Amino acid sequence: MKIFNNKILLIVGGTGSFGNAVLNHFINYKLKEIRIFSRDEKKQEDMRRKYNNPKIKFYIGDVRDYQSLNTPMKNVDYVFHAAALKQVPSCEFFPMEAVKTNIIGANNVLECAIENNVRKVIVLSTDKAVNPINTMGMTKAVMERIMVSKSRDSINTVFCGTRYGNVLASRGSVIPLFIEQIISKNPITITNPEMTRFAMTLEESVKLVVYAMTHGKQGDIFVQKAPAFTIKDLAIALKELYNSDAKIVYIGSRHAEKLYETLINKEEMIRVKDKKDFYIIPSDARDLNYGFYINNGSKKLTISNEYNSHNTKKLSIQEIKDILIKTGCLND
Repeated sequence: MKIFNNKILLIVGGTGSFGNAVLNHFINYKLKEIRIFSRDEKKQEDMRRKYNNPKIKFYIGDVRDYQSLNTPMKNVDYVFHAAALKQVPSCEFFPMEAVKTNIIGANNVLECAIENNVRKVIVLSTDKAVNPINTMGMTKAVMERIMVSKSRDSINTVFCGTRYGNVLASRGSVIPLFIEQIISKNPITITNPEMTRFAMTLEESVKLVVYAMTHGKQGDIFVQKAPAFTIKDLAIALKELYNSDAKIVYIGSRHAEKLYETLINKEEMIRVKDKKDFYIIPSDARDLNYGFYINNGSKKLTISNEYNSHNTKKLSIQEIKDILIKTGCLND
Protein backbone atom coordinates (compact mmCIF):
# COMPACT_ATOMS: atom_id res chain seq x y z
CA MET A 1 0.00 0.00 0.00
CA LYS A 2 1.34 3.39 -1.00
CA ILE A 3 0.60 5.04 2.35
CA PHE A 4 3.37 2.92 3.88
CA ASN A 5 5.96 3.65 1.19
CA ASN A 6 9.20 5.01 2.69
CA LYS A 7 7.61 5.13 6.16
CA ILE A 8 8.85 3.80 9.49
CA LEU A 9 6.80 1.26 11.47
CA LEU A 10 7.43 0.49 15.14
CA ILE A 11 6.06 -2.77 16.59
CA VAL A 12 5.97 -2.52 20.37
CA GLY A 13 6.06 -6.05 21.77
CA GLY A 14 7.35 -7.15 18.39
CA THR A 15 8.78 -10.50 19.50
CA GLY A 16 5.39 -11.99 20.44
CA SER A 17 3.00 -13.96 18.23
CA PHE A 18 1.17 -10.85 17.00
CA GLY A 19 4.38 -8.92 16.53
CA ASN A 20 5.88 -11.68 14.40
CA ALA A 21 2.71 -11.96 12.33
CA VAL A 22 2.64 -8.19 11.73
CA LEU A 23 6.32 -8.21 10.80
CA ASN A 24 5.84 -11.10 8.36
CA HIS A 25 3.09 -9.13 6.64
CA PHE A 26 4.70 -5.70 6.54
CA ILE A 27 8.15 -6.92 5.53
CA ASN A 28 6.75 -7.14 1.99
CA TYR A 29 5.73 -3.48 1.98
CA LYS A 30 8.00 -0.69 0.74
CA LEU A 31 8.58 0.57 4.25
CA LYS A 32 11.79 2.42 4.91
CA GLU A 33 12.28 0.66 8.24
CA ILE A 34 10.55 -1.69 10.67
CA ARG A 35 11.54 -1.35 14.32
CA ILE A 36 11.06 -4.13 16.86
CA PHE A 37 10.82 -3.04 20.50
CA SER A 38 10.70 -5.57 23.33
CA ARG A 39 12.48 -6.61 26.52
CA ASP A 40 13.37 -10.11 25.30
CA GLU A 41 16.91 -10.09 23.89
CA LYS A 42 16.87 -13.83 23.08
CA LYS A 43 13.77 -13.56 20.89
CA GLN A 44 15.20 -10.49 19.21
CA GLU A 45 18.40 -12.37 18.40
CA ASP A 46 16.35 -15.25 16.99
CA MET A 47 14.45 -12.83 14.77
CA ARG A 48 17.63 -11.08 13.71
CA ARG A 49 19.11 -14.37 12.57
CA LYS A 50 15.90 -15.56 10.94
CA TYR A 51 15.26 -12.47 8.81
CA ASN A 52 18.81 -11.15 8.34
CA ASN A 53 17.23 -8.02 6.86
CA PRO A 54 18.83 -4.57 7.25
CA LYS A 55 15.37 -3.00 7.06
CA ILE A 56 14.56 -4.47 10.51
CA LYS A 57 16.01 -2.64 13.53
CA PHE A 58 15.88 -3.98 17.09
CA TYR A 59 15.51 -2.04 20.34
CA ILE A 60 15.70 -3.44 23.87
CA GLY A 61 13.44 -1.77 26.39
CA ASP A 62 10.29 -2.02 28.48
CA VAL A 63 7.02 -0.13 28.04
CA ARG A 64 7.09 0.49 31.81
CA ASP A 65 10.13 2.71 31.23
CA TYR A 66 9.11 5.82 29.30
CA GLN A 67 12.69 6.77 28.50
CA SER A 68 13.38 3.44 26.80
CA LEU A 69 10.63 4.25 24.28
CA ASN A 70 12.04 7.61 23.23
CA THR A 71 14.84 6.45 20.93
CA PRO A 72 12.88 3.80 18.98
CA MET A 73 9.96 6.25 18.61
CA LYS A 74 12.02 8.95 16.87
CA ASN A 75 10.81 9.73 13.32
CA VAL A 76 8.29 6.86 13.43
CA ASP A 77 5.16 7.14 11.26
CA TYR A 78 3.09 4.18 12.52
CA VAL A 79 3.03 2.24 15.79
CA PHE A 80 1.45 -1.13 16.53
CA HIS A 81 1.30 -1.66 20.29
CA ALA A 82 1.13 -5.36 21.22
CA ALA A 83 3.16 -5.50 24.44
CA ALA A 84 1.11 -6.86 27.36
CA LEU A 85 0.80 -9.37 30.15
CA LYS A 86 -1.82 -11.73 28.71
CA GLN A 87 -2.03 -14.85 30.90
CA VAL A 88 -5.24 -14.67 32.96
CA PRO A 89 -4.05 -16.70 36.01
CA SER A 90 -0.72 -14.84 36.21
CA CYS A 91 -2.46 -11.47 36.13
CA GLU A 92 -4.84 -12.64 38.87
CA PHE A 93 -1.96 -13.47 41.20
CA PHE A 94 0.13 -10.43 40.27
CA PRO A 95 -2.42 -7.72 39.43
CA MET A 96 -0.10 -4.77 39.94
CA GLU A 97 2.32 -6.22 37.40
CA ALA A 98 -0.54 -6.26 34.90
CA VAL A 99 -1.35 -2.66 35.82
CA LYS A 100 2.27 -1.59 35.26
CA THR A 101 2.48 -3.18 31.80
CA ASN A 102 -1.06 -3.08 30.41
CA ILE A 103 -2.10 0.33 31.73
CA ILE A 104 0.94 2.42 32.65
CA GLY A 105 3.01 0.87 29.87
CA ALA A 106 0.30 1.53 27.28
CA ASN A 107 -0.03 5.12 28.48
CA ASN A 108 3.72 5.55 28.08
CA VAL A 109 3.51 4.33 24.47
CA LEU A 110 0.68 6.74 23.64
CA GLU A 111 2.32 9.70 25.37
CA CYS A 112 5.62 9.03 23.62
CA ALA A 113 3.80 8.79 20.28
CA ILE A 114 2.24 12.21 20.85
CA GLU A 115 5.60 13.69 21.82
CA ASN A 116 7.18 12.33 18.64
CA ASN A 117 4.31 13.29 16.30
CA VAL A 118 3.60 9.72 15.19
CA ARG A 119 0.90 9.63 12.49
CA LYS A 120 -1.16 6.70 13.79
CA VAL A 121 -1.07 4.26 16.71
CA ILE A 122 -3.00 0.97 16.80
CA VAL A 123 -3.35 -0.66 20.21
CA LEU A 124 -4.09 -4.36 20.61
CA SER A 125 -6.97 -5.30 22.90
CA THR A 126 -8.93 -8.44 23.69
CA ASP A 127 -12.46 -9.77 24.12
CA LYS A 128 -11.63 -10.08 27.83
CA ALA A 129 -11.77 -6.28 28.04
CA VAL A 130 -15.54 -6.42 27.46
CA ASN A 131 -17.56 -6.93 30.65
CA PRO A 132 -14.26 -7.89 32.35
CA ILE A 133 -14.21 -10.23 35.34
CA ASN A 134 -10.45 -10.77 35.57
CA THR A 135 -7.41 -8.54 36.02
CA MET A 136 -6.13 -9.07 32.50
CA GLY A 137 -9.45 -7.98 31.02
CA MET A 138 -9.82 -5.07 33.43
CA THR A 139 -6.39 -3.68 32.62
CA LYS A 140 -7.03 -4.03 28.90
CA ALA A 141 -10.39 -2.27 29.31
CA VAL A 142 -8.63 0.65 31.02
CA MET A 143 -6.05 0.67 28.21
CA GLU A 144 -8.89 1.07 25.70
CA ARG A 145 -10.31 4.00 27.71
CA ILE A 146 -6.90 5.65 27.82
CA MET A 147 -6.60 5.29 24.04
CA VAL A 148 -10.04 6.87 23.53
CA SER A 149 -9.20 9.64 26.00
CA LYS A 150 -5.99 10.50 24.16
CA SER A 151 -7.85 10.48 20.84
CA ARG A 152 -10.16 13.29 22.01
CA ASP A 153 -7.34 15.80 22.42
CA SER A 154 -4.70 14.55 19.98
CA ILE A 155 -4.05 16.79 16.97
CA ASN A 156 -1.22 15.14 15.04
CA THR A 157 -1.55 11.50 16.15
CA VAL A 158 -4.55 9.26 15.40
CA PHE A 159 -5.29 6.57 18.00
CA CYS A 160 -7.29 3.42 17.23
CA GLY A 161 -7.76 -0.01 18.73
CA THR A 162 -8.26 -3.57 17.54
CA ARG A 163 -10.09 -6.09 19.70
CA TYR A 164 -9.46 -9.81 19.22
CA GLY A 165 -10.91 -13.10 20.32
CA ASN A 166 -8.88 -16.31 20.66
CA VAL A 167 -6.11 -16.29 18.04
CA LEU A 168 -5.18 -19.76 16.84
CA ALA A 169 -1.48 -20.64 16.78
CA SER A 170 -0.61 -17.82 19.18
CA ARG A 171 1.49 -18.53 22.25
CA GLY A 172 -0.48 -19.23 25.42
CA SER A 173 -3.38 -20.77 23.52
CA VAL A 174 -5.05 -23.93 24.83
CA ILE A 175 -4.29 -25.72 21.55
CA PRO A 176 -0.58 -26.38 22.25
CA LEU A 177 -1.58 -27.75 25.69
CA PHE A 178 -4.11 -30.18 24.19
CA ILE A 179 -1.59 -31.29 21.55
CA GLU A 180 1.08 -31.89 24.19
CA GLN A 181 -1.37 -33.95 26.26
CA ILE A 182 -2.33 -36.03 23.21
CA ILE A 183 1.27 -36.67 22.17
CA SER A 184 2.22 -37.57 25.75
CA LYS A 185 -0.77 -39.95 25.88
CA ASN A 186 -2.20 -38.09 28.85
CA PRO A 187 -5.87 -37.16 29.37
CA ILE A 188 -7.06 -33.94 27.73
CA THR A 189 -8.03 -31.60 30.57
CA ILE A 190 -11.02 -29.37 29.87
CA THR A 191 -12.35 -26.78 32.28
CA ASN A 192 -15.93 -26.72 30.94
CA PRO A 193 -17.12 -28.59 27.79
CA GLU A 194 -19.73 -25.92 26.97
CA MET A 195 -17.22 -23.07 27.15
CA THR A 196 -17.03 -21.19 23.84
CA ARG A 197 -14.24 -19.09 22.37
CA PHE A 198 -13.92 -17.03 19.19
CA ALA A 199 -11.65 -18.53 16.53
CA MET A 200 -9.36 -16.21 14.59
CA THR A 201 -6.22 -16.89 12.60
CA LEU A 202 -3.06 -14.79 12.84
CA GLU A 203 -3.61 -13.89 9.20
CA GLU A 204 -7.05 -12.46 10.06
CA SER A 205 -5.60 -10.56 13.01
CA VAL A 206 -3.07 -8.86 10.75
CA LYS A 207 -5.78 -8.08 8.20
CA LEU A 208 -7.65 -6.26 10.97
CA VAL A 209 -4.54 -4.22 11.85
CA VAL A 210 -4.03 -3.20 8.23
CA TYR A 211 -7.68 -2.19 7.94
CA ALA A 212 -7.44 -0.14 11.14
CA MET A 213 -4.25 1.56 9.97
CA THR A 214 -5.74 2.51 6.61
CA HIS A 215 -9.31 3.38 7.68
CA GLY A 216 -9.22 4.22 11.38
CA LYS A 217 -10.42 7.56 12.72
CA GLN A 218 -9.78 8.98 16.18
CA GLY A 219 -10.88 6.60 18.93
CA ASP A 220 -12.23 3.86 16.66
CA ILE A 221 -12.10 0.27 17.89
CA PHE A 222 -12.10 -2.42 15.19
CA VAL A 223 -13.55 -5.89 15.76
CA GLN A 224 -13.09 -8.89 13.48
CA LYS A 225 -16.25 -10.89 12.85
CA ALA A 226 -15.38 -14.43 13.85
CA PRO A 227 -16.97 -17.84 14.37
CA ALA A 228 -16.58 -19.75 17.62
CA PHE A 229 -16.14 -23.29 18.90
CA THR A 230 -16.81 -25.14 22.12
CA ILE A 231 -13.76 -26.35 24.00
CA LYS A 232 -15.13 -29.88 23.87
CA ASP A 233 -15.42 -29.79 20.05
CA LEU A 234 -11.88 -28.43 19.84
CA ALA A 235 -10.59 -31.37 21.88
CA ILE A 236 -12.52 -33.87 19.74
CA ALA A 237 -11.19 -32.26 16.54
CA LEU A 238 -7.61 -32.58 17.79
CA LYS A 239 -8.18 -36.18 18.88
CA GLU A 240 -9.42 -37.07 15.39
CA LEU A 241 -6.55 -35.27 13.68
CA TYR A 242 -4.03 -37.18 15.78
CA ASN A 243 -6.02 -40.41 15.64
CA SER A 244 -5.88 -40.44 19.43
CA ASP A 245 -7.96 -42.31 21.98
CA ALA A 246 -7.04 -39.91 24.79
CA LYS A 247 -9.67 -39.48 27.46
CA ILE A 248 -11.28 -36.08 28.02
CA VAL A 249 -11.35 -35.08 31.69
CA TYR A 250 -13.37 -32.13 33.00
CA ILE A 251 -11.46 -30.29 35.72
CA GLY A 252 -13.57 -27.16 36.36
CA SER A 253 -12.95 -23.51 35.50
CA ARG A 254 -9.70 -21.70 36.27
CA HIS A 255 -9.29 -18.41 38.10
CA ALA A 256 -11.61 -15.71 36.70
CA GLU A 257 -12.55 -17.68 33.58
CA LYS A 258 -15.71 -16.95 31.59
CA LEU A 259 -18.12 -19.43 30.04
CA TYR A 260 -18.11 -17.30 26.88
CA GLU A 261 -16.31 -14.19 25.66
CA THR A 262 -17.84 -10.96 24.38
CA LEU A 263 -16.35 -8.81 21.63
CA ILE A 264 -18.97 -6.03 21.66
CA ASN A 265 -21.29 -5.19 24.56
CA LYS A 266 -24.87 -3.91 24.37
CA GLU A 267 -23.94 -0.26 24.79
CA GLU A 268 -21.38 -0.46 21.99
CA MET A 269 -23.74 -2.35 19.65
CA ILE A 270 -26.06 0.68 19.62
CA ARG A 271 -23.53 2.78 17.72
CA VAL A 272 -21.51 0.08 15.93
CA LYS A 273 -20.82 0.33 12.18
CA ASP A 274 -21.08 -2.88 10.17
CA LYS A 275 -18.30 -3.18 7.57
CA LYS A 276 -18.99 -6.70 6.24
CA ASP A 277 -15.95 -8.50 7.68
CA PHE A 278 -15.51 -6.08 10.58
CA TYR A 279 -17.35 -3.99 13.10
CA ILE A 280 -16.20 -0.48 13.94
CA ILE A 281 -17.04 0.92 17.36
CA PRO A 282 -16.77 4.72 16.99
CA SER A 283 -15.45 6.75 19.87
CA ASP A 284 -17.99 8.19 22.31
CA ALA A 285 -17.29 11.87 21.66
CA ARG A 286 -19.55 13.31 24.39
CA ASP A 287 -17.95 15.63 26.95
CA LEU A 288 -18.45 15.69 30.70
CA ASN A 289 -21.58 17.83 30.38
CA TYR A 290 -23.62 15.23 28.52
CA GLY A 291 -27.15 14.38 29.60
CA PHE A 292 -27.74 11.34 27.40
CA TYR A 293 -28.35 8.15 29.47
CA ILE A 294 -28.53 10.28 32.62
CA ASN A 295 -31.45 12.65 32.11
CA ASN A 296 -32.86 11.28 28.85
CA GLY A 297 -31.90 7.64 28.41
CA SER A 298 -32.35 5.43 25.36
CA LYS A 299 -34.76 2.59 24.59
CA LYS A 300 -32.17 1.02 22.29
CA LEU A 301 -30.34 -0.46 25.27
CA THR A 302 -33.29 -2.72 26.06
CA ILE A 303 -33.39 -4.26 22.58
CA SER A 304 -29.69 -4.37 21.78
CA ASN A 305 -27.84 -7.70 21.89
CA GLU A 306 -24.15 -8.06 22.62
CA TYR A 307 -21.86 -9.90 20.21
CA ASN A 308 -20.39 -12.91 21.99
CA SER A 309 -18.99 -16.39 21.36
CA HIS A 310 -22.33 -17.98 22.32
CA ASN A 311 -24.40 -16.15 19.70
CA THR A 312 -21.96 -16.04 16.78
CA LYS A 313 -21.63 -18.81 14.16
CA LYS A 314 -20.55 -22.14 15.69
CA LEU A 315 -17.91 -24.18 13.90
CA SER A 316 -18.51 -27.87 13.33
CA ILE A 317 -15.81 -30.38 14.32
CA GLN A 318 -14.84 -30.75 10.66
CA GLU A 319 -14.60 -26.97 10.24
CA ILE A 320 -12.38 -26.79 13.33
CA LYS A 321 -10.13 -29.47 11.85
CA ASP A 322 -9.91 -27.60 8.55
CA ILE A 323 -8.86 -24.38 10.30
CA LEU A 324 -6.29 -26.14 12.48
CA ILE A 325 -4.69 -27.70 9.42
CA LYS A 326 -4.77 -24.44 7.46
CA THR A 327 -3.16 -22.39 10.23
CA GLY A 328 -0.37 -24.87 10.87
CA CYS A 329 -1.28 -25.43 14.52
CA LEU A 330 -0.37 -29.13 14.41
CA ASN A 331 3.00 -30.62 15.18
CA ASP A 332 4.70 -32.62 12.47
